[in-house]
Amino acid sequence: MDLQLRGRWAIVAASSEGLGFACAKALHAEGVNVVINGRRLDALEKAAAAIRENGGSGTVVAVQGDITLESTRTELLRACSEPDILVTNNGGPPPGSFQRSGRTEWMHALDGNLLAHTAMINAVIDGMCERQFGRIVNITSAMVTTPRPTMATSSAARAALTAAVKGLSLDVVKHNVTINNLLPERFDTERQRYMAKVATTRDGITYEEARARQVRSIAAGRLGDPDEFGATCAFLCGTHAGYISGQNLHLDGGSYPALV
Repeated sequence: MDLQLRGRWAIVAASSEGLGFACAKALHAEGVNVVINGRRLDALEKAAAAIRENGGSGTVVAVQGDITLESTRTELLRACSEPDILVTNNGGPPPGSFQRSGRTEWMHALDGNLLAHTAMINAVIDGMCERQFGRIVNITSAMVTTPRPTMATSSAARAALTAAVKGLSLDVVKHNVTINNLLPERFDTERQRYMAKVATTRDGITYEEARARQVRSIAAGRLGDPDEFGATCAFLCGTHAGYISGQNLHLDGGSYPALV
């Protein structure tokens, strides 16, 4: 399927690795010019090279920096002042229970997983409406609809983003600007390896058992492939997805237990 994205421009936040990288790679393969971002220069340069080597006719521009900083967001918009696509993303906060989360932990989660996203969206949304094309995809988490006791701040910040953009999506879709959220669960990325290491300390189990637990928690009996995630993101950004907006799409190997 031709997603009709060749020549478009995309900003993909926090995309030097993991799910953000998978989205940038998939978009570039469709002929999109991508502006990628990450805190570590070595990882960012490696990601840019891998995206170019994967094929695709688009340009790859790398912007180093923390997406929570206004200076980084300014540099991203300087590299791409009129993006057709914005993929918001950032690493999640460390696991922590409600009782053990103080103001510092709450503000860290809100800065990283709500406010950085809304600032980027606010910077590009009017231009997208004026140009009559825009695709915004927010990478959130399955914790939005299935919160866990050890993910209090993450669940709250990402759920707040979901609520904020839902109202906006109703207002801008008439301008061919869509806003959707991807809710991943257990993709085989560095984040899941980190979470397994946390479990070894918290639960007194081996790393191998922690990884096995992750697999057992997924109905499909396996962790997700980041390329599957990237392909889904690319489709939502394409011309054919113009009638899909304001949605939360679970990518979880069939694990979400509810009807809606």
